[in-house]
Amino acid sequence: MSLTNVFQIAGSAMSAQTVRLNTTASNLANAESVSSSVDETYRARKPVFELKAPTLEQMTDVDAGLLPGQGVQVAGIVESDAPLRKEYNPNHPLADEGGYVHYPNVNVVEEMADMITASRSFQINAEVMNSAKQMVQRALTLGQ
Repeated sequence: MSLTNVFQIAGSAMSAQTVRLNTTASNLANAESVSSSVDETYRARKPVFELKAPTLEQMTDVDAGLLPGQGVQVAGIVESDAPLRKEYNPNHPLADEGGYVHYPNVNVVEEMADMITASRSFQINAEVMNSAKQMVQRALTLGQ
């Protein structure tokens, strides 16, 4: 496994965590949005990750059964199936005929924990890339 694979893996992880941070930010921004119907209400979104399929070149470079340089990719973004919050407020301008307003199924505490985790994961992968860069630079100076 070469160091270029390290850059590919860490880079794909950073890209995936960026998508995770963006969906979390979107969820937090819409956490208190109000709607008059269930169909129009914002639903929390979560990214789904999957292992990148190895390229043909990677498949021919199999060393001890491992496929290096796969990384991770975003397979898609799914909406949460958790129930929406419903609040009785007949004086609200967006209240439905029953007097209820609908709030998204966003759990702010869970989203903040998710944001911290994604941010920390991004930071760790940046440190991995920096360490790999330093190793390459040191390897280049060995011959001097």
